[in-house]
Amino acid sequence: MEAFNYFNYFTEIEEHFWRKRGAHLLVSPLDWAIVETWQKAEIPLEAVLKGIDRAFESWGRSRRAAGGRQLKSLAYCVDAVLDAAAEAQEAAAGSGPEVKPARPAEARFSQNELRKYFERNAAQLRAAAKKQGDTHRELAARLEETARRLEEIFPVRDAAAARDLEDLERRLTILEEKLAAAFLANADEEILLGVRREMDRSLAPYRRKMSAEQLAQLERQYMQKRLFEHCGVPRLSLFYLT
Repeated sequence: MEAFNYFNYFTEIEEHFWRKRGAHLLVSPLDWAIVETWQKAEIPLEAVLKGIDRAFESWGRSRRAAGGRQLKSLAYCVDAVLDAAAEAQEAAAGSGPEVKPARPAEARFSQNELRKYFERNAAQLRAAAKKQGDTHRELAARLEETARRLEEIFPVRDAAAARDLEDLERRLTILEEKLAAAFLANADEEILLGVRREMDRSLAPYRRKMSAEQLAQLERQYMQKRLFEHCGVPRLSLFYLT
């Protein structure tokens, strides 16, 4: 995925969905999880937008649209987005080596933006560690260690050159994955049960449209998002800086 599109991924998808629907909606945890699933699968932004367009066209021909119902979730767009991604992959396979455009200088994060982002996240991690200290010492230690690692891996060389950002993103992804594992291992059973019930309600209308693999990925993203929120911990990826 081209770097500029990657770091504006969610905003572009959100705004396109709003334009197609004709109204702003609160972004649901399910929609967030769906976008994260597409992002982690490295589905190009262009394919996502094309799939959304096709989903709205299909919806417009449906009985539900004729009855006045509106398309409210990105979950309805999953199949169309995957089809568009497959078509893009097939087209790229026969087009020879891809020449990627240089990333626009104005799209790069400044050192100041990155510094503030890292400092804010480290502070929130330490605040969360303090809250967890008495009841979940292992989790508190993981949170404190993550805050320390953020301070160690910053700054990025050369005013956040694209190559440095890519490596930085890999490191942040590893830290997030370790945190997610710690949350699952230490979360109270009732909290996990509550998130699972909420997730099942949100996914219920769309389960028949998704494969087992799609559902498994979406459930992981949904659970991770809600556990981070419950613990008051920020997501670390540069995906969230914008």
